[in-house]
Amino acid sequence: MSEKNNLSPIEKIKVASKGLRGTLKESLLDEHTGAIREPDEALVKFHGMYQQDDRDRREERETKKLERLYSFMIRLRLPGGFLTPERWRAVHHVAGEHSTGVIKITTRQTIQLHGILKSHVKPTIKAFNDVSLDSIAACGDVNRVVTCNALPSQSHLHPQIHAYADKISQLLLPKTKAYYEIWMDDELIAERSDETDPLYQDRYLPRKFKIGIAIPPNNDADVLINDIGLIAIIENDELKGFNIAVGGGLSFTHGNEATYPRLATVIGFTDTEEKTLKAIYEIVTIQRDFGNRSDRKQARLKYTFDKMGVEAFKKELDKRTGFKLEEPKPFTFLQRKDEYGWTKSDDGLWHYTAFVEGGRVTDDANAATKTGFYEIAKTGKANFRFTCNQNVIIADVIEEDKAEIDALLTQFGIRQFTENASAVRLNTVACVAFNTCGLALAEAQRYLPTLITKIEPILNKYELNDEDVIIRMTGCPNGCGRSTAAEIGFIGTAYGLYNLHIGGDRLGLRLNKKYKENLDEANILATVDELFKVFAKERNSGETFGDFSYRKWIANQ
Repeated sequence: MSEKNNLSPIEKIKVASKGLRGTLKESLLDEHTGAIREPDEALVKFHGMYQQDDRDRREERETKKLERLYSFMIRLRLPGGFLTPERWRAVHHVAGEHSTGVIKITTRQTIQLHGILKSHVKPTIKAFNDVSLDSIAACGDVNRVVTCNALPSQSHLHPQIHAYADKISQLLLPKTKAYYEIWMDDELIAERSDETDPLYQDRYLPRKFKIGIAIPPNNDADVLINDIGLIAIIENDELKGFNIAVGGGLSFTHGNEATYPRLATVIGFTDTEEKTLKAIYEIVTIQRDFGNRSDRKQARLKYTFDKMGVEAFKKELDKRTGFKLEEPKPFTFLQRKDEYGWTKSDDGLWHYTAFVEGGRVTDDANAATKTGFYEIAKTGKANFRFTCNQNVIIADVIEEDKAEIDALLTQFGIRQFTENASAVRLNTVACVAFNTCGLALAEAQRYLPTLITKIEPILNKYELNDEDVIIRMTGCPNGCGRSTAAEIGFIGTAYGLYNLHIGGDRLGLRLNKKYKENLDEANILATVDELFKVFAKERNSGETFGDFSYRKWIANQ
């Protein structure tokens, strides 16, 4: 049904991997290199990690005829982005003992640790397992971390809807026990468990797969950038079901017009949990069977969906589920941002959303965020929730404990940094890029804060400093920083150079378009100055920058 001839090399590796085992055990025992064997580089992703190297030190090590400084990034599987204080304390200690020390909050509501040497990978995985955390399927050609609106105070139905993230994650987990055998040394687990996997079989999916859940009217989960998006439909304060959207994804390749970013298309509505989960499962099987396995650049569900067409896709889904989706229900998004500071949910609990620039939890000149969060976790009086905008919510605090938690937020500068940050800075997102991402063409998380510092005076000059302009930066077009779904997007083309995209809306319902190419910092600032100058002079009342720039410069291209 899919391309069965001329399979890509990774497809062959997956099928021959013995349930994602490959030769990972042998690779780990090889003390002559900090790397693992080449086929295992593809397989280790399914276990929630990437092999990387320090790109800042490549030239130095090459001069000394040393191999690259290899290490691993490990990403946790955290459906809906939730951690107890006990688990936060564990992550804090693991980060200090085995990684660079920085806890990275991702745009998919989970945690990544970078710089883990090969000899430290198993101790890291075991330490996570001790507090019932794992990294299974956080990367690789499977369903990855399921996201959901993070802030409980936005809806009294948040617990009910948020629970779907874990249900979907469990439903779509691979059946192989290789993870436990390799990283936990559990040799008997395969004998105790049936590894037959009716969903993934022995070939898994053609490419990575992402699912997100939104609770209107806030689209902070950026639901339409996912392969499957679920939009909760609430009527008379009751969850009626979900609109199902299919075919989102932001990655593309510079110069390859056959690749493109795409927002998901809403194809129908399901009114029960059983139907919702069944529809999700069968959409995944359609991608498994029809997805492109020859060209990984054409392997995401968005290309499968466009190739089949909406009606053919829905017909195939109806056949597999045994029921027809209902017509989509109306919904409205009013914003797509985090609500910073204290908010109270209907159950009487308090939640503080703290700004974490670039998602980097560390102690720096801005705030002692890492120490502060650890001290809060030590109290045991708050959970931790992560947003898709890379921020941290100190959550589920009872009234009697609010003053104590607030004092800690103040003591470590977290509250001050959050409350003093400009509107534009609070709306930034950046991918990791240099120095660890092998795909990066330019900087992102290390550079965007500096660029924002230079953009802020321009906004002030035109009296736009209160505008919630959404600015995002990625070091390449792979889309991790969601730049094409921003009002202003910077996408790296070479070191120090970026394409500038404008015209995306503020709600996540329209992608932006390329406006100028290969800009260095001087040209970025000059261009942004001119754009904001015209915006301030010609905008309609209440018009956002994204809507204005689309109307002014993009719509008639």
